[in-house]
Amino acid sequence: MSSGRSANGREVQIPLQQVAPSLVAPLPITPPSHRSTNPWPPCDLTPQPSAPAGFQPLHGGFRDVFVEKPEAKYCCEACRRVLCEPRQTECGHRFCQSCINDILNHSNPVCPADREPLFKDKIFRDVCCHREIMALKVFCRSKANGCQEQMSLQQIPDHLNVCPFFEVPCPLGKCKERMMRKEIPEHLAWKCKHRESTCEFCMTKMPLTDLQKHKETVCPSFPVSCPNHCSFSSLPRSEVLKPLCCPLAAAYCGCGLNQEMRQHDSTFVAEHLRMMVKGNCLLENKVDNVKEELMERCKVLPALNSRLSELESQNEELREKNRQMEQKLANLQKMMSSHSETLMALEIELVSLRRLREEVETLRGTVDNVRTRLATLEQGGRSGSGSTHTFASLETQLNRHDDMLSVHEIRLADMDLRFQVLETASYNGTLIWKIRDYKRRKQEAVAGKTLSLYSQPFYTGYFGYKMCARVYLNGDGMGKGTHLSLFFVVMKGEYDALLPWPFKQKVTLMLMDQTPSRKHLGDAFKPDPHSSSFRRPTAEMNIASGCPLFVAQSVLETGNYIKDDTIFIKVTVDTSDLPDP
Repeated sequence: MSSGRSANGREVQIPLQQVAPSLVAPLPITPPSHRSTNPWPPCDLTPQPSAPAGFQPLHGGFRDVFVEKPEAKYCCEACRRVLCEPRQTECGHRFCQSCINDILNHSNPVCPADREPLFKDKIFRDVCCHREIMALKVFCRSKANGCQEQMSLQQIPDHLNVCPFFEVPCPLGKCKERMMRKEIPEHLAWKCKHRESTCEFCMTKMPLTDLQKHKETVCPSFPVSCPNHCSFSSLPRSEVLKPLCCPLAAAYCGCGLNQEMRQHDSTFVAEHLRMMVKGNCLLENKVDNVKEELMERCKVLPALNSRLSELESQNEELREKNRQMEQKLANLQKMMSSHSETLMALEIELVSLRRLREEVETLRGTVDNVRTRLATLEQGGRSGSGSTHTFASLETQLNRHDDMLSVHEIRLADMDLRFQVLETASYNGTLIWKIRDYKRRKQEAVAGKTLSLYSQPFYTGYFGYKMCARVYLNGDGMGKGTHLSLFFVVMKGEYDALLPWPFKQKVTLMLMDQTPSRKHLGDAFKPDPHSSSFRRPTAEMNIASGCPLFVAQSVLETGNYIKDDTIFIKVTVDTSDLPDP
């Protein structure tokens, strides 16, 4: 996009492909909706990582149950569901991000609503529509399980993190069962195979699945028989492992010094060797079992580490959300304070307005009385000599009252205008401008009486940029006589000292289609940071910047954009990345 100035000093935004190669060659005039290339950066159609995993559908729009049936403007033209990550095409239709990606993957893609050709670099993210959809009321996704909560679509992830009816996996990790969150205590106490249990012999705690193996292999208090087949039929495993658990083991351990033990030692050498081999095998088996148990526990460690990392990340996310909520609460308090100040100002203006109207009515009554008396004196004035002096005095008094009435009427008109501006001001970066009496205003523009019209001011926030729109119904510059020209104006505001300059927010200009098809005509541009139109204003308003060839008058007057001699113009300023002042 290139910047230029018209003959009367206004700056205009001209797409690069419309700049003439020489000063002699004529400029090509094409409506914004049929340009071959897009002068602004293309929209990023890759998935946005702003939403938590599992919140958005894998394909298509949202399948949630809405409290009220969503309006048609919130539905995708392809899947007919509520828009997920909405994208708007050049022809004004909206699609889910995944749906428009599927359409663009076809050769020669066209819009399924009006069969207009689609180009990837002319599709942009509809932030305003996304915010409106996120504010729609829905039922909880666990409604089938009994949850009756209602919330905005944006609050679904936070609610599902605490919803007692939401199905979640067993928190122990090994168990594959899923249950409602409120059933977790009962599951962990009675149903889970991996719940914690206690060995009744040694009182060691472990998962229930490991209890039997623990008793059979390593429990030191579990009763076992003596491997030497002595008279003790049942001993704790820890006692069996001692070398003097029975008299027959005395020779094996070298503690028996009498003759019987020596004879026993020489007679049962083979038996002792077999006992040693058997004991060695038992020890090897126990070592293998311990190794297997250690391997299983080592396998669980990565899952536990990942679970711990996930919980830490969730904790960080919750802290960040808490910080954002505190910041939003502070902003809301500021907004409420500003609302209170605005309300007080409106009440003061209303009181002044009522007083002025009362004074005007009183003056009108006085003037009518004076005129009545004057008429009476005119009829009977010829009979008295002092009537001429009285008549002159009454005329002076009448003129004085007329002057006072004119001053009050001017003040009343000014107060009405100021009250109307305060009443229609927008503070969310969006202007809906209703222009009545289109034919009369167009004729005045053609005749040169009123070349342009200014909209009421609108703002990006209560402490944000102050802006307005300017329209030439008969065109301006290159579009004079053939097009409607639409411009964007940055105005001098009360909080400019706290705002970043130059103005860098994306601006979208749109002519509204007044039929249910909603085939709006729109154009958008990114401000040039080197242009004087977007620097901090030093006068009441900067030089206007926009599109002299916004829409051809033939398209405007033959389409569905004029109803009841009225048109609607929408100007949207992207405030998603705008910092707080």
